[in-house]
Amino acid sequence: MKKGIKEEFFNLPNTITLARICMIPVTVALMAFDTPVSCFWAALVFSIASATDFLDGWVARRWNLITITGKFLDPLADKLIVMSTLVMIVAYGRAPAWAIIVIIARELAITSLRALAAGEGMVMAAGQEGKWKAALQMVGIVGLIVHYPHVVDFGVYRTRFHFHEAGLLLLYISLFFSLLSAGKYLRWFVEEADRRHRSKDS
Repeated sequence: MKKGIKEEFFNLPNTITLARICMIPVTVALMAFDTPVSCFWAALVFSIASATDFLDGWVARRWNLITITGKFLDPLADKLIVMSTLVMIVAYGRAPAWAIIVIIARELAITSLRALAAGEGMVMAAGQEGKWKAALQMVGIVGLIVHYPHVVDFGVYRTRFHFHEAGLLLLYISLFFSLLSAGKYLRWFVEEADRRHRSKDS
């Protein structure tokens, strides 16, 4: 017997996703203290939340627990985590507002484009540039959340690492791949829509 949406809501992968969403205010609150220790813990919570993105998807596929609720919650959690931390990063002057505006606008535009493509029966697969963007962006955000320099001990080598500079550099590189992948997604959509239109007319 097929379960209803209310029963599906609290299955294991969706519970993991909900836990990820609950980590957002924790990350924001820790960042708000704006101390080296609180920002370090904020980065740790953010990293755990980002890592569970892989976990809930793996659990859903492994135990065949893919649901409509999960398909809605998973991308929503991803966007909320990234956007909330980016807003805090701008609020504390750790990255230029224009860069964050471009990143958020790109995310909203591609999400809308995916929804439009799905409505037309087209599946927009994630490209390699998009995967690079996501990885670089996540690591860059971690660096900007930590913000303060920390001594890093590699055993034989000890140095004072400047997380802010490293995070900002990675964010700029991710911005390049963000725009590159957005352009490719848009071109694919236009070409695929045009191909389908031509096939209907022929």
